[in-house]
Amino acid sequence: MFTALIPHAIGIKGRDLAGNIALAADAGFDGVTFDITEAAALADAHGIDHVRALFTARDIQLASWGVPVAWRDDEQRDAQLKNLPKLAALAVELGCPRATSGIMPGSDERPYDEQFVWTVERLQPLAETLRAAGAQLGLEFIGPKTFRARWQHEFIYTLRGTFELAEAVGTGNVGVLLDAWHLYTSGGTIDEIDALQPGDVVLVHVNDAPAGIPVDEQVDNVRALPMETGVIDVPEMLRRLDAIGYEGPVAPEPFSRRVEERAATDPEGAARETADSMRQLWDAAGLAG
Repeated sequence: MFTALIPHAIGIKGRDLAGNIALAADAGFDGVTFDITEAAALADAHGIDHVRALFTARDIQLASWGVPVAWRDDEQRDAQLKNLPKLAALAVELGCPRATSGIMPGSDERPYDEQFVWTVERLQPLAETLRAAGAQLGLEFIGPKTFRARWQHEFIYTLRGTFELAEAVGTGNVGVLLDAWHLYTSGGTIDEIDALQPGDVVLVHVNDAPAGIPVDEQVDNVRALPMETGVIDVPEMLRRLDAIGYEGPVAPEPFSRRVEERAATDPEGAARETADSMRQLWDAAGLAG
């Protein structure tokens, strides 16, 4: 496993790819998530070797990229899918087959079974396009009860439900973006990780939860750095992932107002503080640095 920075997850916005790579390297991260459309524009202008050199010059790994396809939007999806083969092929050539997207845990239009079919139908073309390029799709489920409550009909919000969806998509390249926060708030347990294969996990997010708040009252965008409160047993989560053979990126996603306020005036300091939390996590989990 290796640490990766998600700049926007700690309130850092507006930097280009080179700036985010430098930020990650200077703070002590091993890798960084990136915008595949920005990478493609740079490759078109300067060549793929230029993009690759941005990472290798600072010894930073490519962690993952968000799929730039609004697959829930029937008006936008087809046009965006036309661009995906080129983007996915570039990502794979750069050495980063890990693409991600998310599942909303509810619907106002369709009950669970209908929403399941509707979601499978829209994910299949996306997953097939990624498979053709040699890329994976990691789906993130969203756990908090306070978030789910906004919809009339509840939908997938658990690890088990996500894998049922992946199996129904049926392309063989769909796994999970496993977020410690969402596993905790969904009522899931770390023991569920034991049944996974390393290829089932595309990306891992780590974080902590505010203390003194019942799990069903936790609010999605009010979190903490990993190791900050000890509410979520993230070290054990990483030990279990290590035991199944997961070797991919682990990225902090704290959505912490305190960290974001620091990032507004001291982005380097916010990145260093976040990297420090990851070093504490690695030590607590007993992982090699």
